[in-house]
Amino acid sequence: MSTSVNAGGRLDRLPIGPFHRRIMLLIGIGMFFDGFDIYIAGTVLSVTLKTGFSTLAQNAAFISATFVGMMLGSFGTGFLGDRYGRRFTYQFNLLLFGIASLAAAFSPNMAFLIACRFVMGVGLGAENVVGYSTMTEFVPARTRGKWLGLTAVCVVTGLPVALLVASVLVPQFGWRSMFVLGGVGALVVWYMRKSLPESPRWLEAVGRTTEAETLMQAIEKEAAQGQPLPAPAATTPVPASPDLATLFTAPLLSRMIVGAVCLITINTLLYGFVTWLPVFFVKQGLSIATSFSYSLLMALGAPIGAAIGAMTADRWGRKPTIIGASLVTVALGIVYPMISDPILLPAVGFALTVPIYILVALLFGIYIPELFPTEVRLRASGIVNTLGRGATIVTPFLVVSLFESRGVAGVMALMIGLLVVQIITVWALGIEPRHRSLEELKAEESAAPVLKEAS
Repeated sequence: MSTSVNAGGRLDRLPIGPFHRRIMLLIGIGMFFDGFDIYIAGTVLSVTLKTGFSTLAQNAAFISATFVGMMLGSFGTGFLGDRYGRRFTYQFNLLLFGIASLAAAFSPNMAFLIACRFVMGVGLGAENVVGYSTMTEFVPARTRGKWLGLTAVCVVTGLPVALLVASVLVPQFGWRSMFVLGGVGALVVWYMRKSLPESPRWLEAVGRTTEAETLMQAIEKEAAQGQPLPAPAATTPVPASPDLATLFTAPLLSRMIVGAVCLITINTLLYGFVTWLPVFFVKQGLSIATSFSYSLLMALGAPIGAAIGAMTADRWGRKPTIIGASLVTVALGIVYPMISDPILLPAVGFALTVPIYILVALLFGIYIPELFPTEVRLRASGIVNTLGRGATIVTPFLVVSLFESRGVAGVMALMIGLLVVQIITVWALGIEPRHRSLEELKAEESAAPVLKEAS
């Protein structure tokens, strides 16, 4: 049997069909529950506080435990995924999250709930990294942006769904029902995902070529549906060092900088602005009911923005879409604090949410996993996600300080500053992966030092 199975070339030439839709369904449903659970915190904590189950300080600890867990999950899953494979890792983290969520539903006190939330956070952080990276390695280069963007749509749909479900379930069955729903859903998906195959690209990269060849033949048979397949593009194997140190030397260092800047920016936008909107509205004099209605309206911008990102990434390219959405966010971010009209406020807020979630789809779902070679993809993605999640630990303190001293305008000034840094970084250091195979991007990375020496 050949020692080089050319998994990348063979996967990229497959016609989109039932195989890809099955992979998308199994990964996407898991990612949906990931998003659903991230967003239930607000509704759950308001009820635990009102009923005396928790205090404000304990609520803050709950949120911190979530992000510390997600940060550790993002970091740890990278090493697990590159060492033991994508399949083992995404099954392990989903099982961890599902069990911890069910345990949280039976919490006797807030300390136990916070401990469960930390463990859930580890699973949530891991799922985000491994889900996108695994999808990256299965879908063809020509439509990779679309499929990865649709995976992001699955995640962000959790925002409006969590708000709607909570408004129905929590008054009837209490806050514990949200954790039961999330936990049962995760365990059902864990069982369904037992049929999800390992990544042939990863198997080939770690030298398990016999397994990679067997799996590729099975995938080709399923994808072909009895029709002849086009010939795969010939690729020259490009060795990439699996050593962690390669991430911090040229040329991967510049990609790590791009990934870190982008994820710090988008995490700060999400957890320093979007999730604080209900608080901002109430502080500006709106009732809690009106605040919830405005927040829900703006939350609908999340799946719409992510869908636009999915549909445009392959057409416009990653860099132009990231830079364009960042510029629109900056423009609307300048206007937003000036508005007080009760009709214009949610309308402009909705318009602002859309480009933010275009960035969510592009950065979390599409661009970051494409930056790195298969041998180190999960570790690199895990490290830059860890830095992004780390930013969310300090964001609440910054936001409160800025809001108290300068209002919404102060918060938006921080967001705009980060977006400007992101625009410059992506423009100057970013690569353009549109319609290019992962192997081609790896070859470019391997050739960079040679070109530099030659010049």
